[in-house]
Amino acid sequence: MSVYISEFVAFILIIFIIARYIWPRIRGPLAKRQVEVGKQVDEAEEARRRLGEAERAYQNAVTEARTEAAQIRESARAEAQRTVEDQKAAAEEEYQRIVARGDEQLNSQRSALVRDLRAEIGTLAVELSERIVEQRLAEREQLSATVDSFLDDIEAARRPGSGAST
Repeated sequence: MSVYISEFVAFILIIFIIARYIWPRIRGPLAKRQVEVGKQVDEAEEARRRLGEAERAYQNAVTEARTEAAQIRESARAEAQRTVEDQKAAAEEEYQRIVARGDEQLNSQRSALVRDLRAEIGTLAVELSERIVEQRLAEREQLSATVDSFLDDIEAARRPGSGAST
């Protein structure tokens, strides 16, 4: 047992030497290292917190961007719809203006045509009247000449000395 006691005393002596001389020398750098590790853990937690804030800010920015993009799309659609409606209205106005101008031209051409036809019909009526009068006169003269010739023939037949008998 004396061996055990001597080993135990040697063990205690080694622990005392380690605790008195070696442990303080190791403890200083370990404490520094522990402080540095603590700082790094704090910095990591701070970085994680900032990362979380940055992610939230990023998500907010993405959400805002999507909202703004949707508003821009809706605004563009509304503007396009207004442009289409304005173009339709302008086209309708142009159509109405062209139709009105066409109607005006048609009415003026119709009026000019009616005036020309009336003038020509008047001229033709006068010419036709002249022809009818001339034809009637010619027929009367011809009828009169025929009647005169017939009467002359009758008188010639009644005269004494002609070879015709009564």
